[in-house]
Amino acid sequence: MVRNTESGRRARVSSSAHGFTIIELMIVVTIVGILATLAVPSYHAAIIKAKEGALRQDLFSLRDVIDQHRADKGKYPESIQALVSAGYLRRVPTDPLTGATTSWQEMVDEAEGGMVDVFSGSELVGTNGVPYNQW
Repeated sequence: MVRNTESGRRARVSSSAHGFTIIELMIVVTIVGILATLAVPSYHAAIIKAKEGALRQDLFSLRDVIDQHRADKGKYPESIQALVSAGYLRRVPTDPLTGATTSWQEMVDEAEGGMVDVFSGSELVGTNGVPYNQW
């Protein structure tokens, strides 16, 4: 490419000032695509591990509150909602795997007179090979 100078002569512009060639752009896009392909599985694995960690914590907390209710009142609660009504929980936690507060499976023992355990409502299998609804 040529430009006019103050003297009226035309000066050559260096070839590096033209921008990127289509080949250079294709190489960059290919490299970015390869990196994205490598990163996506790691991202999904990290999301699953985070959800499993949240589920473990929620189950631990719910089971602890069930035991506290039994120790305080001498009986198991009727449901998770009863724990909220009695003030043991501020709100029903969201199941991290289903995204719902209503999907928790409550194990009720008629002999004990209430809910003795709680499980996730998810039908998926955890990274340890055990279904989430059996944790």
